[in-house]
Amino acid sequence: KLQGTPCKLKRVVWVLHIILILDHFTTRLLSSCCKMSDLMSEGITIVEDLHKNREPVPEMKAIYFMRPTAMCIDAFINDFKPKPKYKAAYVFFTDFCPDDLFDKMKKSCAKHIKVCKEINISFLPLEAQVFSCDNAEAFKSIYTPNSQDRDQTLETIADQIVTLCATLDEYPGVRFKKDLNLNYGKKLAELVDNKLARHYELDDNSKKKGKTQAQLLIVDRALDPVSPILHELTYQAMAFDLIPIKDNAYEYKLKDGSKKEALLTEEDELWVKLRHMHIAEVAGQIPKLVKEISASRGEKKQSDEKISIGGLSQLMKKMPAFRKQVTQKTVHISLAEDLMSHYQKNVEKLCKAEQDLAVGADAEGQKVKDPMRTLLPVLLHPHDTTDKIRAVLLYIFSLNGTTAENLNKLIQHVKIEDERGYILNWEHLGVPILSTPSMFSFRKQSRRDRSDEETYKVSRWTPIIKDVMEDAVENKLEVKDWPYQSECPSAWNGSRAVSARQKHKGSSPDDLRSGSRLILFVLGGVTYSEMRCAYEVTHANKSCEVIIGSTHILTPRSLLEDIYKLGKQPMESFTIEEDKP
Repeated sequence: KLQGTPCKLKRVVWVLHIILILDHFTTRLLSSCCKMSDLMSEGITIVEDLHKNREPVPEMKAIYFMRPTAMCIDAFINDFKPKPKYKAAYVFFTDFCPDDLFDKMKKSCAKHIKVCKEINISFLPLEAQVFSCDNAEAFKSIYTPNSQDRDQTLETIADQIVTLCATLDEYPGVRFKKDLNLNYGKKLAELVDNKLARHYELDDNSKKKGKTQAQLLIVDRALDPVSPILHELTYQAMAFDLIPIKDNAYEYKLKDGSKKEALLTEEDELWVKLRHMHIAEVAGQIPKLVKEISASRGEKKQSDEKISIGGLSQLMKKMPAFRKQVTQKTVHISLAEDLMSHYQKNVEKLCKAEQDLAVGADAEGQKVKDPMRTLLPVLLHPHDTTDKIRAVLLYIFSLNGTTAENLNKLIQHVKIEDERGYILNWEHLGVPILSTPSMFSFRKQSRRDRSDEETYKVSRWTPIIKDVMEDAVENKLEVKDWPYQSECPSAWNGSRAVSARQKHKGSSPDDLRSGSRLILFVLGGVTYSEMRCAYEVTHANKSCEVIIGSTHILTPRSLLEDIYKLGKQPMESFTIEEDKP
């Protein structure tokens, strides 16, 4: 599991009483899986930023944990030329260091370097089954027409995926979603497969590693343009869509009017318990949480009155855990109330229309014959512009593209004549916006039948990637649509597929690791609803653990902004001519 990552990181800090120097990425990496107390227990008392001015401490040794980039290498060299800031350097790279950068570093300050090692962990383990390359800029690099740095970006992403596989000790078979228009997934699959082969050829073990019981599927964001646009009503996805949460920090008000911040991470047990629940279920938990807090405070008041000297020690030990539980409940009562307020005010009206457009049928199962009649009430209601854009996009996706005349009318109605890139630029991802005579060749993704599954009327859409996960686990992915770059051992195609459909006694992390792994990488960003699917499929198929990751995590608004920027020209291309006489 990705939660095993901290154990690997601890090997970086084995030298006691030392300074730890990090770049921006490794700071985020350590923050995602370690606390400062973890570092202090390993003898790290000072953590510094590689790219900021630092006072020299020549009597102390320093660990450098950084990416092998030209900027980081130059900053490292500057620490030891002309005069060394530290007694010695222990250098750890997140992944493979290019020969030219390594030679440059060795030539400049080899005598100060005591250790230099690549530890292969250049991804962020965000959750137990979710990882990120922490590279939101990759979206622009990959999908901008005539991009100058697309190939380099894909190379970097491939290196990061290889370090994920190395951390999990997997050498997976690699498949990709075939695309007739764009071949970015195919290109990335080739790069990853070649780099995996090289990695396991050059591994510390003298014995060459063979393919393991794992599959890596590479999909492009165009596979499912609907899921990132819908108003999702599960707790985590809804929170990041509707509330201004940055770096997982949620700001909430206390009864006295003051504000406080809480981190929505896996350290919060209640968050982990609630995050994949529908908001209706979370709302049902609120009275219970309020009652528990009131009861806990009542018990605390009673214990304060009856406290004995002998029980003081036991009470002090329990207090931090008690305070933590009360704080967590207070945070989630506040967050759930915030979300329900948004839902009742605005989102509820949008959801029915969005679901009808996405699914192609209403809540009673009747096919939507005229999508425009479904869209019109949204356009006529005073929703904000972003919500109208989202509805228009769902309408266009439902038709696999619309006419130029119809599109112009919609753009005028939403009043985004000068910002039509929010809609038109989806074509850079390979998503049809304008219908053409050749559109008959475009085939919509076939869906699994979920008619017997219980759903809320306002949450009937299932992300396409869940179909992909389930088909992969059951060995039902069509080879013509999902070509192999390389195959994993045939055991996946037999016993694993059968056992995935059977009930399994155990469900602990060890049980999951004893089965096979399915790793999905979504090029162009992954949504919170798709992240949830990885947990759902793992839970339903105990013998196969699903891990999902991407260049970055998407919210509907962040994706729309990224799409809009694809059509913007760089500032250098604009010139102001002087008036001629």
